[in-house]
Amino acid sequence: MNGNWLRVSPDELEQAKAGLGWAYKLAMTHRDNNSERWAATGKAWDGLDFLLDRLGFEIPLVSGAERFVELPDVEPDSEEMFDFLENLEDDWGYGPPSYLTPAQVATAASELAALTEDGLIRGVDPQELNRADIYPGSWEGPGELAWVAHYLPGVQSFFAAAARDGAAVICWLD
Repeated sequence: MNGNWLRVSPDELEQAKAGLGWAYKLAMTHRDNNSERWAATGKAWDGLDFLLDRLGFEIPLVSGAERFVELPDVEPDSEEMFDFLENLEDDWGYGPPSYLTPAQVATAASELAALTEDGLIRGVDPQELNRADIYPGSWEGPGELAWVAHYLPGVQSFFAAAARDGAAVICWLD
């Protein structure tokens, strides 16, 4: 399970809202070309989300703040949810993508700019992540928190570039 982001223009965001199939093709093209408009956190996505939330970060970078489609009100691992996910236009992975608006991206970029790798993990007890069942688990090993923190400079650069471009960001897990 890996966290992914794609920078899109406001016009591309509108086109994505009209057709997630189009957005999926765009996302896969940029991912396959290792484009600067695509970024990923690998398996560190949940740890990063937890650490940012712990610092009071209000923009949900990993999951996105806005939904393209509403999820049914059923248990995540239920047959109804699996049926719903099978009927999506394309296989985004673990559910449909969400997005951040250009204003949310700008706010996130500003808040991210003030963080350091050390500040992200300072005072964190790895057992906090274990107790919260943060993916991928086993947080007590040496270097696990530093592994998540090493993604921060890339995340900062990605969101700073998106904010400079006035871009939105599509967010998904695959």
